[in-house]
Amino acid sequence: MTSSAPSPKPIQLVGLFPDLLGIGGIQEVSRQTVRALLDISAQNGWSASLLGLNDSAGVHELSAGENKIAFRGFGRSKQRFILAALQIARKKPRIVLAAHANLAPITSWMKRLAPRTKIIVMAHGVEVWQPLPARRHAALLAADIALAASTSTVQKLTEVQQMPLEKIRKLPWPLDPEVLAMAGAPTKLPTPAAFPPSPVILTVGRWAASEQYKGVDDLIRALAHLRVTFPSLTLAAVGAGDDLPRLQKLAADLGVAGEVRFLTGLSKSELAACYARADIFALPSTGEGFGLVFLEAMAFAKPIVAAAAGGSTDLVEDKVNGLLIPPRDQAALIQALDQLLRDHSLRSTLGQRGAEIVRRKYRFDLFQSQFAAILAACGLDSLPSP
Repeated sequence: MTSSAPSPKPIQLVGLFPDLLGIGGIQEVSRQTVRALLDISAQNGWSASLLGLNDSAGVHELSAGENKIAFRGFGRSKQRFILAALQIARKKPRIVLAAHANLAPITSWMKRLAPRTKIIVMAHGVEVWQPLPARRHAALLAADIALAASTSTVQKLTEVQQMPLEKIRKLPWPLDPEVLAMAGAPTKLPTPAAFPPSPVILTVGRWAASEQYKGVDDLIRALAHLRVTFPSLTLAAVGAGDDLPRLQKLAADLGVAGEVRFLTGLSKSELAACYARADIFALPSTGEGFGLVFLEAMAFAKPIVAAAAGGSTDLVEDKVNGLLIPPRDQAALIQALDQLLRDHSLRSTLGQRGAEIVRRKYRFDLFQSQFAAILAACGLDSLPSP
């Protein structure tokens, strides 16, 4: 008598992502979320299906340690992405996770095919700071749970989107374990050839015309002012985007083109080396929903200068691990940077406190355990053992 092949496990969790292979904070959060899902699924015998809207078409693979998972990319084809999601919904998954509020309407359509499915929507920041279009807003409110990384985003969900507080779970995003490991051995990191010698102010981000709120303009202007007192001071701006030519022109117009180093295309280890060798990390952004770059700078014990706006205030405590300034206050930015450049002891104290905070509050294992508890509350804890 021949034995039949075991039937495949039913799909218990579906993840809808903008993209999993791209560059940016949301992409990094998405990868850390998948990493957690892989570990949680392996421990509990769950199965998952992941879709990436903007990833190149075809099957890709993500791994976390010994755990691996294949996911499908759809090359920005919304129609094929939606059809695939609806096809999976017919298999009655337990949970659908939409990794961005823009994907929430798809979860509503999936719920019609699988009414008992629980819906989780991730809210990152600025995308929920303004009233959403009607269909997207209705889909967000229909979700069973919204995940928000910061106190500010929780507030925006309740005040701007009118989402009931009992539906919201605050889940701070974690520091990448690889970054934490590199912070433990900074001398082994390969420094980019264009990285300037100390003293260096470092900023990291995506320099897009739609995200000028990050405040790189203000940092370039501050550099031009501070070089009168600190003639060897430079600004290292790591990142790329369509706003880069304008920023380069601004630096040239202010006479600091050679003192602003725009670094693009860096590897993860090269970026880590920039953190390790910088003296100060500054990002006076007024639109951060969370700010993973703050966690990265903290891992390398760097003092931070940030605007007291958005999710930055969850991560940066004034005079504890950095200095907070009023949003878009050029004079306050210059004063904060000047204070840190003059006071090595203050830089060291703030940096060390930041390193302690990130290792205590933003470790990946803490994120994973909190995420697992949220999934369990949605019913996955009641699954039979495989």
